[in-house]
Amino acid sequence: MKKNAYIVGIILSVILMACKNEQTFKVEGEVTGAAEKKLYLEQSALGGIVTLDSTELGSHGTFSFEGERPSSPEFYRLRIDNKIINFSADSTETITVHADFPTFATDYRIEGSETNLKIKELSLLQAELQNQVTSLGKSGLPAGIVQDSLLALVNSYKDKVKREYIFRAPNTPYAYFALFQQLNGFMIFDPLTSKEDVKCFAAVATSLNNQYPHADRSRNLYNMVIKGMKNTRTPKAEPVTVPANIVQETSIIDIPLKDVEGTTHHLTDLKGKVILIDFTVYANPASGARNLALRELYNKYASQGLEIYQISLDTDEHFWKTSADNLPWICVRDPQGPYSTFVNLYGVTQLPTAFIANRSNELTLRLDEQTNIEEAIKKYL
Repeated sequence: MKKNAYIVGIILSVILMACKNEQTFKVEGEVTGAAEKKLYLEQSALGGIVTLDSTELGSHGTFSFEGERPSSPEFYRLRIDNKIINFSADSTETITVHADFPTFATDYRIEGSETNLKIKELSLLQAELQNQVTSLGKSGLPAGIVQDSLLALVNSYKDKVKREYIFRAPNTPYAYFALFQQLNGFMIFDPLTSKEDVKCFAAVATSLNNQYPHADRSRNLYNMVIKGMKNTRTPKAEPVTVPANIVQETSIIDIPLKDVEGTTHHLTDLKGKVILIDFTVYANPASGARNLALRELYNKYASQGLEIYQISLDTDEHFWKTSADNLPWICVRDPQGPYSTFVNLYGVTQLPTAFIANRSNELTLRLDEQTNIEEAIKKYL
């Protein structure tokens, strides 16, 4: 009897261990040159980064983490200081990572799935783009040239990622990962105001929903697509009437909107200054570099009478407030977004679009892609 009980116990323990192993994934490997450094396993959850585990690396740098098996593809990262390796897990696989601390985020080897090799490729492409944009922002070139160069870089990047990662395999975790890459803290692909980018989100949402209809990421992505399609739907053409209270004798169309503090500003209150009227969307990845260029102009010419009146058409009010909080010029937001009355009145067909009003509060110039903004402003100061 004792012998049978012993055998039964062994069998039960084996079954329990097998069940436990079936419910976890493992990430292991080594990081050389990182003795006494702390390595974190974090989840890139929908609500933000969540720390799952950590370990202090020894002289050999070996580590091993286990995580609960996700019910659908989930995203994680290994982090030392501010160096990050992104990866995905969707089953009970074992992911092996080999890295050296100085080049932890760029020169690592990852084994276990094709998905994580693609995520590495995307991470390296995004890091290269970020370096190019940062260099461009520090180049000292005129704002117009910086803006054109930035748009060319971002559009080239998006075309490559669309073609080689998103549309080629929309049913993969790395296609989903590509949608949410960022540049200067802004999403590179815009799911809310760009019709072309909404198509990318829709392709991945359809595939993800077919495979994992009950997953939180599937539902979240689907909702983003519905909102984006609604935002980018071409409205029926209707005659635009100009409200009498915003047309001034000065020939400028006033734009009375509220800033982040809730204070209403008027263009007509700025008579006596040269005004750069800038329609923009902060969620656009080009916004960060553009505002860097505008800041240089503002710092240089504000004392000579320049004011920037920046109208945000962002659909996310909280995101706008966070982005505009530290900008030194007047930042207001039109809650109607792309369908704003002022967008129609000023004939804005693309973003960003800017105008100059002279010291007499008269609209004098619409800036295009070829305009040197600094030279244009200097003519009116």
